[in-house]
Amino acid sequence: MVVSLPLVFNAPRRGMPPRHLADLDSAERREVVKELGLPGFRADQLARQYYGRLEADAEKMTDLPAAVRDQVGSELFPVLLTPVKHLACDGGETRKTLWKANDGTLLESVLMRYPDRATLCISSQAGCGMACPFCATGQAGLQRNLSTAEIVDQVRAAAAALRDGEVAGGPGRLSNVVFMGMGEPLANYKRVVAAVRRITSPAPDGLGLSQRSVTVSTVGLAPAIRKLADEDLSVTLAVSLHTPDDELRDTLVPVNNRWSVAEVLKAARYYADKTGRRVSIEYAMIRDVNDQPWRADLLGKKLRKALGALVHVNLIPLNPTPGSEWDASPKPVEKEFVRRVLAQGVSCTVRDTRGQEIAAACGQLAAEN
Repeated sequence: MVVSLPLVFNAPRRGMPPRHLADLDSAERREVVKELGLPGFRADQLARQYYGRLEADAEKMTDLPAAVRDQVGSELFPVLLTPVKHLACDGGETRKTLWKANDGTLLESVLMRYPDRATLCISSQAGCGMACPFCATGQAGLQRNLSTAEIVDQVRAAAAALRDGEVAGGPGRLSNVVFMGMGEPLANYKRVVAAVRRITSPAPDGLGLSQRSVTVSTVGLAPAIRKLADEDLSVTLAVSLHTPDDELRDTLVPVNNRWSVAEVLKAARYYADKTGRRVSIEYAMIRDVNDQPWRADLLGKKLRKALGALVHVNLIPLNPTPGSEWDASPKPVEKEFVRRVLAQGVSCTVRDTRGQEIAAACGQLAAEN
């Protein structure tokens, strides 16, 4: 039987890539399938291919009539991201991918495999407009927001790579996703929230990861933090604080000039109260800049007062970029910082760092290319 489809031109949206299945919720998916002249059951069938079987090539969707695969491919499965290069280290268990979008935009994701989990760090924007001086992405500036599907497809591709044994350690399963790659997630709010729902919804509406295994990071967009708290999600909120005092934070995180440390922590408390989730405070340890003992004391005091037990400090040894004046704090300084935060009754650990030899600092690889 020959099935003919109406001509529906999938033109790129202004400043964004063409529409993709992962941009659509279930109702929108059914409507588009109807526009294509296909029976309604194809909507879930196509979604199960993409989210369940991690298949993004319509030509390989063998339960779809051969006569319609080309049109379905162009309308719902345009190629959004093409890998430019993969760089691996840690015995192949850390893999950074440089992606090229169909408009030439470059972005990055990093897949990190551990004995008990596999975590993917994804980008939500190409570049970043927050202008933090110690961050390679922030210094490059913002190119554009990523679409919902461009965000989701980073996750689908990593899940497929793990399933197919392309990462050292044999076949595996993606367990965690962190929005800590290029960009400020809450500055691309609508698409990031939609992507979180696709990542965490069960098939046929999404990839089925636990919301508690997803972390959304922000430099402190206080109104957006409050808005996220009201989304009825249980993702982890990570606030990139980097210093407890406004004087230094105005320089390290320029958005602090708009929302102070106190305002950010108040919004974080609202998030913790609404969701019941502990907030993660990200703190990049920068030698002789924000690693003084008094700042550790002040950090602990402010966090205990603002968030009580609903907080954890995640110290991050700075991953320096070539030619940068910034460097990581010495280990003894780092150790004393942890001791002082703990002494204030606040949970504090040092993040396991990976990938320095493959330019894994956010934005480095894109900048080099």
